[in-house]
Amino acid sequence: MSSPFPILDNARHPHESFSAARELEIRLQSAVRGEVRFDAGSRALYATDASNYRQVPIGVVLPSDVADVEATVAACRELGAPVLSRGGGTSLAGQCCNVAVVLDFSKYMRSILTLDAGTRLAKVEPGIVLDRVREAAELHHLTFAPDPATHSRCTLGGMIGNNSCGTHALMGGKTVDNIHSLDVLLYDGTRMTVGATSEEEFQRVIAAGGRPAQIYRGLDRIRKTYAKLVRERFPNIPRRVSGYNLDELLPENGFHIARSLVGSEGTCVTILGATLDLKHSPPCRRLVVVGFEDAFIAADHVPFVLGFHPIGLEGIDTVLTGFMLRKGLAVDDVKLLPPGNGLLLVEFGASSEAEVDAQAEDFLTEVAKLPARPAVRLYSPADAARIWFVRESALGATVFVPGEPHGWEGWEDSAVPPEKLGSYLRQLFALMGEYGYRSPMYGHFGQGCVHLRINFDFESSAGVAKYREFIDRAADIVIAHGGSISGEHGDGQARAALLPKMFGPELMQAFREFKTLWDPGNKMNPGKLIDPVAIYEPTDNLRVGPHEERASESNARETFFQFPDDGGSLSEATLRCVGVGACRKQGPGTMCPSYMVTQEEKHSTRGRAHLLWEMLEGDILPGDWQSEPVREALDLCLSCKACKTECPVNVDVATYKAEFLAHYYQQHRRPLRDYAFGFMDRLAAIASVAPGITPHLANLPLRIPGVSHAVKAVLGIAPQRTLPNFAPRSFQRSRVQGSGLRVQKDKAVLLWPDTWNNYYHPQTLGAADRVLQTAGFDVRVPKGHLCCGRPLYDFGFLTEARVYLERVMSTLATEIDAGLPIVFLEPSCASVFRDELRSFFPTDQRAQRLREQSFLLSDFLVRHAPDYRPPDLSGRSILMHGHCHQKSLMKMSSEVELLRRTGAEVNLLDSGCCGMAGPFGFEKEKFAVSQALAERVLLPAVRSASEETILISDGFSCREQIAQNSVRRAVHFAEVLDAPGSN
Repeated sequence: MSSPFPILDNARHPHESFSAARELEIRLQSAVRGEVRFDAGSRALYATDASNYRQVPIGVVLPSDVADVEATVAACRELGAPVLSRGGGTSLAGQCCNVAVVLDFSKYMRSILTLDAGTRLAKVEPGIVLDRVREAAELHHLTFAPDPATHSRCTLGGMIGNNSCGTHALMGGKTVDNIHSLDVLLYDGTRMTVGATSEEEFQRVIAAGGRPAQIYRGLDRIRKTYAKLVRERFPNIPRRVSGYNLDELLPENGFHIARSLVGSEGTCVTILGATLDLKHSPPCRRLVVVGFEDAFIAADHVPFVLGFHPIGLEGIDTVLTGFMLRKGLAVDDVKLLPPGNGLLLVEFGASSEAEVDAQAEDFLTEVAKLPARPAVRLYSPADAARIWFVRESALGATVFVPGEPHGWEGWEDSAVPPEKLGSYLRQLFALMGEYGYRSPMYGHFGQGCVHLRINFDFESSAGVAKYREFIDRAADIVIAHGGSISGEHGDGQARAALLPKMFGPELMQAFREFKTLWDPGNKMNPGKLIDPVAIYEPTDNLRVGPHEERASESNARETFFQFPDDGGSLSEATLRCVGVGACRKQGPGTMCPSYMVTQEEKHSTRGRAHLLWEMLEGDILPGDWQSEPVREALDLCLSCKACKTECPVNVDVATYKAEFLAHYYQQHRRPLRDYAFGFMDRLAAIASVAPGITPHLANLPLRIPGVSHAVKAVLGIAPQRTLPNFAPRSFQRSRVQGSGLRVQKDKAVLLWPDTWNNYYHPQTLGAADRVLQTAGFDVRVPKGHLCCGRPLYDFGFLTEARVYLERVMSTLATEIDAGLPIVFLEPSCASVFRDELRSFFPTDQRAQRLREQSFLLSDFLVRHAPDYRPPDLSGRSILMHGHCHQKSLMKMSSEVELLRRTGAEVNLLDSGCCGMAGPFGFEKEKFAVSQALAERVLLPAVRSASEETILISDGFSCREQIAQNSVRRAVHFAEVLDAPGSN
């Protein structure tokens, strides 16, 4: 199917009419005050959403306001270009990718315009993220009821386009049930505000004439012509999302034009703004989880549970939780669940603690009487949040599971009457068994909507044909149960071809008339959901299609890293990103630091993974490993490694960045700065040769103003930064063997003299030395200079980084083979042995032993010195900032545990990345981003802390960021254990 706009076709390899594209770009640039992007990198970024589909857009516009949207649509109209609205880009049915001009509202048009607690109405722009609305509404004990698992990044415009639901739709309905009015723009330039329509309002619009009158008359004709069929054929269930909402045009529903447009997936109008109905949010809540023998039996008991009027009723099975445990995802949280292979998460809500406790107790009493004799647990609010995290992590838990074939959407959100859920699931899983498919299940059991991620084979023609046959038969099962083929994620491309089965030919004609009335030229997201000409088949435009149709086979590329979890393939590794968009959140956690500052898709984990995948495919992005769009996207990656664990599918951009740079600089000249920072360990080692003299000379240029400025200019260092000074003597040179403490020779441990603490802050290693000896260990320190090579990865010096690790394994062969534990103080150094070492040497037994024998000081003490007692700090307050690598790869729990044993009040900041990130914060062009990250949480917390508060940060870079932006100095955890008064 060819695009009506003669710029791109919809084949996998688009052919461009550059003159037409350029003309449209020029017109948009002159008319739009926001951003207009027609470059290959931007088009690649928006070629896919969170679905199985991929289509290269004509270009992308980030409008700054409504006037920009109107100007964009006008320019597209003049040249006949299709238009596609996009919010967070997390749609699962392919409705957010098309050969069109994409309008991304999420960067600029993201404000709450008004929020009136009295009328319970909020007016918002389409790019506002749901959680921002909920946070503002909760100040008045109100909420926008629908809350999908993507609530931290999905936008209201996207929710309206998709008719999103979520966990608490049981309490407040779908998005359609919570829309008061919409401000919309038609492709022809008509702007309208629509909502419920009284007879007086209807007559007023008709009398005024023009395009609005034509719309209202047409809608009136549609409702009168098809009212009987709508009442008969539309499933009367909580989760009917498929098709257009013609039922909202019926008299009994108030001829609600705004709600008829909800779920239209951008095929009719562009949403400029929305007025939302807010609902009461019960401030007091209790969560009960009930475990049954299997998920089918759990589904059978949904009607029983609904009789107690919960505000949320979700279900998960143990295939899902088993996948989470295998992936190491929320392991401690999963362990809180009761036994059972099918679990129902039942939440009650009320205005008072007494009332909600009574609800929960009544339910528990009746559950105990059930013949099925399920296991049951009632949770505290803190533990309830952990259980909900398990549920919200479900989508990520179902993909890229070790030892499992890939799971895909494609039949993941059908819905049936809740009382028929058990029957439906049994028949559906019998059909899956017939086809050799399997999937975990989770989702909104209380509304009969269950999510799956089935192991479809999209990489062979036979597998694609099998998939198409399966969904056709699965639709028959849903319809036989009185259900809807989509209960949450919409029709888009994945299910649009199945709609005639569900609605019949007459209602399909009604849908086409509805679409044509709003969009007679078929320029709004054409080919998706409903199209008067032809819709895309579910098997068209597949991102990962049959091998014989793929642009290239990129798995054979030679790489420096081995990618042991991805079959040795970087292409397979980047395919991990399923577009769920957790990296686009704001607030808790660390991922993704640069996106938090720039709000740019290309600076999100998702954006970077998609660009790398496109680069490896090779049909949009030119240049292969020399791709400038990829380099630019990776340039602001801080290599924090948060995505490796916070991303639900463990996308590892830090590793991908190092790999890319290693290849990129095979054909490009490196900046001098790369060598200066990358090989900082060598400079430090040279500076320490003559104790007290060479360090002084090495520091001297940094103290002379003119010279210091010149050095910074040559190296591209931000003038605001102060380069750290070498210590007069390194720890290795100043260490005195034998402190007089009684130690056990059979409890030997190796203390790693990392570059940063050895040459810059030797007092930290000295403190750790004494702490370990106090704990009874024989502390040994390697002789000579050894380095993990951490900075080398930031610049892609991977050949050299591998040599560094080989040298370590050779030099310490005796200690490694003897099983000697190695204790690290610098988290970024420890992470090399936990992460990069395996990526280089996945089958090397010595590398495996080294990895297993590497510990941070806190982890080592908790595991190997259970009787160790830290000093008494009762009455003191401790403020902690965790290093990114420690939080992502090693966690902070051991350190917090030991510090709390001191009797001090410990506050672990949720401060994300400090922004320094090794050399990143020193680079001139990245200084602003570095500072913005530090100012998010860390620096305000440091400035507000009392002088008596002990500031702890184990990362050398983190301590530098604090020191260079405040009068305070943070100390290492080891220093607190060694000298309680130090701050």
